[in-house]
Amino acid sequence: MVKRLSDMPEAEANHLRRLECPTYDDTPALGGKPLAERRVAIISTAGLHKRGDRPFRPGDGSYRVIPAETAANELVMSHISVNFDRTGFQQDLNVVFPIDRLRELVGDGTVGSMASVHYSFMGAFPPAAAEPHARHLAGLLKADKVDAALLVPV
Repeated sequence: MVKRLSDMPEAEANHLRRLECPTYDDTPALGGKPLAERRVAIISTAGLHKRGDRPFRPGDGSYRVIPAETAANELVMSHISVNFDRTGFQQDLNVVFPIDRLRELVGDGTVGSMASVHYSFMGAFPPAAAEPHARHLAGLLKADKVDAALLVPV
C-alpha cells in the first residue's frame, strides 16, 4: 500500500499534488432529539447502485437511489478509482453500506426508524460536482422525514 507521495510513480504523485483541496468552515454540532426517536438514512460514497441502474462515470457527482428493501445481491459497485479495493464489499455489503446493522439498531430500539430510501455517491469526484445533487438530495431526505444520516465515506 502506498502511503506517501514520494513512494508513488511521479506522474500519479504530480496529479495528486495538482488536485484542489477545498477547506470548509467548522460547523458546530446541532442538538436534537434522541437517536431512538430519529429516522436515519444511509449515504455512502462507495459508488453503489442497483443492477441495471446507470453506472458512475469519472467526475460524476450525482447519486443513486437504493430502496431500503434492496437485497445485497441486487447491488453492484461502479466506483471508478483503479486503486479502490472492493474486497470488503464483495465479502460483506455492510462494510460500505451498513444496512443490516441499521436494521438491527432499529429492531432493538436504538434508532427510531429507517428511511425508505438510501443513497450512494461515488467518492472520486470534485466536490463542486456534487453540490447541486446534494441540494436535491436534501429535499428528498426532508420529504422522507429523515432527521439523521449515517455518512459512510469509502
